[in-house]
Formats: sequence, C-alpha cells, structure tokens
Amino acid sequence: MPSTPLRVQRLPERLTCDARRTIPRFFWLQGLERTKKIVNRVMDLDDKEVAELLQSVYEGFGWRHPDLEDVLTEHYGEVALRLNLSDEPGPHRKLLIGAYFTMEYAFESTALFNPSMVPAREQNGVAPGAVHFLMSLRAVGEGHVSSIIFRTGTIDKDGGIVIDPVRPHFRRARRIEDARLNKKLFRLKLIEMGAYDALVDQILGPLGEWFTRDELHHSIDSVQRAAEEPASCKQVGDRMIWLARSNYEVRMAPEEGMDQLVLFPISETESHGMEDMRLVRFVDEDGSICYYGTYTAYNGHQILPQIIESHDPGLAQVHTLNGKFAQNKGMALFPRKIDGYYAMIGRADGENLFFLQSDNVHFWNEAKLLQEPKYPWEFVQIGNCGSPIETEAGWLLLTHGVGPMRQYCIGATLLDLKDPTKILGRLAEPLLMPAEDERTGYVPNVVYSCGGMAHNGTLVIPYGISDAATGFATMSLDDLLAALGA
Repeated sequence: MPSTPLRVQRLPERLTCDARRTIPRFFWLQGLERTKKIVNRVMDLDDKEVAELLQSVYEGFGWRHPDLEDVLTEHYGEVALRLNLSDEPGPHRKLLIGAYFTMEYAFESTALFNPSMVPAREQNGVAPGAVHFLMSLRAVGEGHVSSIIFRTGTIDKDGGIVIDPVRPHFRRARRIEDARLNKKLFRLKLIEMGAYDALVDQILGPLGEWFTRDELHHSIDSVQRAAEEPASCKQVGDRMIWLARSNYEVRMAPEEGMDQLVLFPISETESHGMEDMRLVRFVDEDGSICYYGTYTAYNGHQILPQIIESHDPGLAQVHTLNGKFAQNKGMALFPRKIDGYYAMIGRADGENLFFLQSDNVHFWNEAKLLQEPKYPWEFVQIGNCGSPIETEAGWLLLTHGVGPMRQYCIGATLLDLKDPTKILGRLAEPLLMPAEDERTGYVPNVVYSCGGMAHNGTLVIPYGISDAATGFATMSLDDLLAALGA
C-alpha cells in the first residue's frame, strides 16, 4: 500500500430519475368478466364515436410514442387471446380496444442507478484520444419494477465525461415471436431445471434442430391429444413453454440508438424486474465482437441470472443462465476467453467471490473460491462491481463490500492475467465509500457499480448512489495498479 491515500476525483456529472420518460405497457385488470364488459362497451359505440375517441388518443399520446399504433394492435391481440375472441372488429375499433388496455409507465420515476460502462460499438466522429461509450443503468418506476435503459457519451483524452442529451422518444424492446430455439440447448436447460422426462423427447422429437415457439406449441398439443395422462403431459408442456418464453429475441429499428431503448420485463421470470446489468464488450478468439449483459431477473418470489447477447446492432438474444454456480446475483463475464474457456466472476454462495469457467456461455458448473471477506469494511459479504478490466499488470477487478450498518463500499483486486485464480494484490481500504451527500436514498449508505472502464491511463467508475442516482469518479490507473502491487 502507498503511504498516501489514492486520489479519487468525483465528477460533477450526476444522473437522476425523470418521471417524464414513459413507455406504453399492457394494462390488465385481472378479471375476464370485467374485461368482457369493457370490450362490449367499445363494441356498442357507433363508428363516429370510435373514430373520435381514437383520434383523441392519437392527439394526446401519439407524439410521445411514435410506435403507438403497433402497441395498440399488440395489446388488442393480448385481449383477444385471453378472451378467445373469434370475430375481429374493424381496424379502428380494434385499436380503440387496445387503447383501453394500455397505460403509460414512467419507467424511471423513482430511481436511476447501478451503471455499467463499455466502449460503444461505433466510434465514428470521436475526437482524437477520446472514446465513445455505452452505459446501462437500472431504472425503477411505479411498483418498484426495474428495467434496463441505456445512455451514451464520451470520455475525452484527459478522462473528462460528456453525457449525450436524452432524445425525446423511447421504445420498449419487443419480443420477436418467431424467434428460433436450439433443440440441444433447450434440452440441456430442461435437464438443469429438473423438468426432463420421456415426454420431453416425444415433444422435441418431431422438431428440427432449430424451432419456433409456435412449432413447440403444436408439438405439445399433438403429444397431449395422444397421451394416456393428458394432465401429466400438460404439466411438462407448461414448463417447456415457460422456458421458451424466458429465452427470447428482441429487435429495434436500425435508425434508433441504444439510448432510446428500454428493456422492460417481458418474460415471466423477470416480471417484477430486471436488475443490475453488467455489460461487457467481448472479443472472441476469431476477433469477432459480441456485447453481453448479465443481469438478475426477479419474478416476485425468486431471482434468476440471465444473459443478453448482441452480435449485430438492433438484435439481441436473452437466455437463462444455468448450472450449479449460476444461482446468485452479480455474475460478470470476462471480456475474452481464458485458455479457450469462457470465464466469469460470481458470488455463488451469497458471501464470497468465485472464479467460474465453462465451454458454454449459458452453463456454469465449474467454480473455484477466489476471494473471501478479509477487511472490516467487507466483513458481511463481497461481490464484483462489473467485468474484470484487462491491463498489462493483470485483471483489474472492482469489488464491493458490505460492512457495519450495511454500508456498501467499492474496492479493487488485481488478478493474474494467465491464471485469474491467483490474486496479485488487494486494497485493504475502499476506493469509494458513500460521501455525506450520497448516503440518502431508497437504500441508504450505498455506492455500487456494475462496471467501470479504463481509457488513456484513467479509470472511470460510474456508480450508483444509495439506489437513487448515478455519479462518476475517476482516478489514475497507474496509481491504482501501484497500490495493488503491480
């Protein structure tokens, strides 16, 4: 350790929640009889009343949501499916029914925190010595439902940060209903869930190597009709459909930027929130680049680690993470393979840090204990603060520790480049602890990051402030590595 404390500079930039930012979401009243009454009331309107009401919807909300017609059509489809409607009304009446089952949701009305930062895919037009970045954040709205949003900006050659202005329109990522599922991977996930039996092979047998959710539905129906015990078959089929809905694709229009995209809960596994995404720009052995984001899905009762991956702009796949050691929050992927294997840092037991390896990015069954709480500021538990950052001296791993009065602080560890299970250095004192003006929030006394970024000799740490807002801190990378013994 150096004789003088490390100099960490808190920047003036701060991101706070904004209740004006909204997305349209499905509005359900939990009752088929009441739903039927609303639909019947719309059906009893004459054509002129329908047209006038629909026009008022577009005048009041169309400018806020450029894709409003698609949203209303989608929500009418949800209602029609739940009520098993056979007669489709005219186009205007259908859209108006959709409007009665749509609500605006202020997705960041409560908090905006726990950021993760990586170099952006496009670097066109960036000033010499600067880098454009992509940042994910956890946004919280009504009912404490968490979604993932994105911001962009630039780190200049001296470590200064400029956040790009927020554009006025936002789009909720939409599930691609005809997305294809891989049979081998699907079967492995069923085994991992403990949901595999002979009926699974009967259902998957007629399907190709890749299949859609509709094809899966048809195969389940076919096997169930011929089954001696239809109830047992239905149970297996329901689990398979649940898994299929938990692994999906989302797409955004090419002209939109990531800062306009909102990843709002789509599947049942994440119905109550998507939390704390750890972004990483992953470079594969053939030089190809993929952006991964590991996050925690919450359904109101239990958590499930998930991963989103994007090889191409505008398209991303969401998968459940499986395996003995994919059971806890805060899994962070290394930015490249190590010795031909994917690698992660995770907290498999809720207390300590583990090094995980796998030949499949979706399955994690091998782990080695890496780091346990050692210093007073982390006696309760430790975790990672994002993916390890590769430096010439080793893998720089930002960590968090929980100490007295459940205070969260950020620290750092240095791991060997070739063998990340070997710790080269570890800070005895936190890099960041809550300042006096950072102690108040939804969860007090917390500073927490989901991923920092090194650029031009500067380490940039975006960090959540007491589960309320987001701040930024910078420091000399060389000074930190020296403090870690490099």
